[in-house]
Amino acid sequence: MATPAVDVRALTWRYPGDGRIALDALTLAVPAGARCLLVGRNGAGKSTLLRLLAGKHMVDADAVRVLGRPAFHDTSLSSRVTYLGSVFPFDVDVRVAEILSHRSSDPARRAELMRILEVDPEWHMHRVSDGQRRRVQILLALLAPAELLLLDEVTTDLDLIARADLLTFLASESTTRRTTIVYATHIMDALDGWITHVAMLDQGRLIHMSEVGDIAALAELRAAGTPSPLLRLIERWLRHPSAVPG
Repeated sequence: MATPAVDVRALTWRYPGDGRIALDALTLAVPAGARCLLVGRNGAGKSTLLRLLAGKHMVDADAVRVLGRPAFHDTSLSSRVTYLGSVFPFDVDVRVAEILSHRSSDPARRAELMRILEVDPEWHMHRVSDGQRRRVQILLALLAPAELLLLDEVTTDLDLIARADLLTFLASESTTRRTTIVYATHIMDALDGWITHVAMLDQGRLIHMSEVGDIAALAELRAAGTPSPLLRLIERWLRHPSAVPG
């Protein structure tokens, strides 16, 4: 068996100083090259899990491992794992071109990302909209290829075309580079056919993890010609988590 890109074992975790359990006996394995959709209602633990995978909080070395190494303790992972969170408070008076001048990257990759995200190098960061600032955040994060990409609601500010083109780029990364992607989002548009796996959290517990092709209910919705079958399935699961297949 190949080593999973994400390997979480019986993890129970609380934020320091908070007695509430954020993640409860969670076990999760995501294979290399997967595009895993992470779903759950607000407060289910999605952001917490992604931050732990990114090594943002101390955790036992054997409980959370990514790319075969302990997520928090192995500093070499910083060049192999990319985490894109929801906050990017970069609003100083500096041009995008100036930021890029301090970042080493492949020129062709940089140009492709700037085209996809429609980033203008002359933008001043203190004058751009939230959507434009998000585009710059994504650009900077993706300049260097990653082996594990953790996305936490980072496409909410993108328009339809930019999001679709970005998803195409990320699918190529996973197929050509074997980049593993764990993507937490509430936006299901264009994901039916893009994702390879689905993981669902409920109140800090993992209640479902499988390959998309193994979800019988999704196959039934598709066979019935239901519009947006993935959206309908996830909505059903969120409303009735007790009915979600384990």
